[in-house]
Amino acid sequence: MSVTVILTIYLIASVITFLVYAQDKSAARHNRWRTKESTLHSLALTGGWPGALLAQKVLRHKSSKVAFQRVFWVTVVVNVGVVGWLLNMGVIKM
Repeated sequence: MSVTVILTIYLIASVITFLVYAQDKSAARHNRWRTKESTLHSLALTGGWPGALLAQKVLRHKSSKVAFQRVFWVTVVVNVGVVGWLLNMGVIKM
């Protein structure tokens, strides 16, 4: 697997994650069905964390919930750690 493939996965996952955050923000404003926090964390864990971070900043969504932020940053660390490990093991080629 190449770095280009990984970056493409991150881009696609980030766009999807940003859109899910935007939908959830809209649902919160209009008292509609909400996205589970576990779903938002799963999207971040699978590579969508840059999109989640952007959504938190731009949309001001889930950015002030301390418990949510703690879990979010754990997902970021785990995701980056796994990608770093895969690079180190040669699974992802530069």
